[in-house]
Amino acid sequence: MHLTIRDHWLNAAERVVSPNFNDRPDGRIDLLVVHNISLPPGEFGGPYISQLFTNQLDPQHHPYFAEIASLEVSAHLLIRRDGALIQYVPFNKRAWHAGNSCFADEANCNDFGIGIELEGADDIPYETIQYQRLAMVSDLLMRTYNKLTPERITGHCDIAPGRKTDPGEAFDWGYFRGLL
Repeated sequence: MHLTIRDHWLNAAERVVSPNFNDRPDGRIDLLVVHNISLPPGEFGGPYISQLFTNQLDPQHHPYFAEIASLEVSAHLLIRRDGALIQYVPFNKRAWHAGNSCFADEANCNDFGIGIELEGADDIPYETIQYQRLAMVSDLLMRTYNKLTPERITGHCDIAPGRKTDPGEAFDWGYFRGLL
């Protein structure tokens, strides 16, 4: 798979535009945050992640959805279990993925971070293709946004400790970093 970024969109990704984004305060991009998501929790496949990120999740479809359907959240990119890519927000815009967060003593990571969601759960091993796609995308992002470095790739758990746990103990940071 050959990846390129044009106008801050990834060529190989399905584009599903989320309304949940705005401008970055200073246009800076120098952090990549790895997340996980599964809807319903622990279940994979289906349209629910895209529905959540586009404010179309039906709260009556599943009891958990009633708790989260009113959230206005997004990520820049989702990497599905089979390696498929879906982009919701252009990389130069601020997606709403990190919430109350801090990296290197700097708050509001959405302002300068790119959020990539892996379809997964904290305690379920990720697929090899997900690591491969994440590494490919990360390499391209670091070439495109030159202030983004391997040292500035982190987990949601690291920027929101005590509040978030993803990508979880099942995520193999050593394996991922070895692919970069």
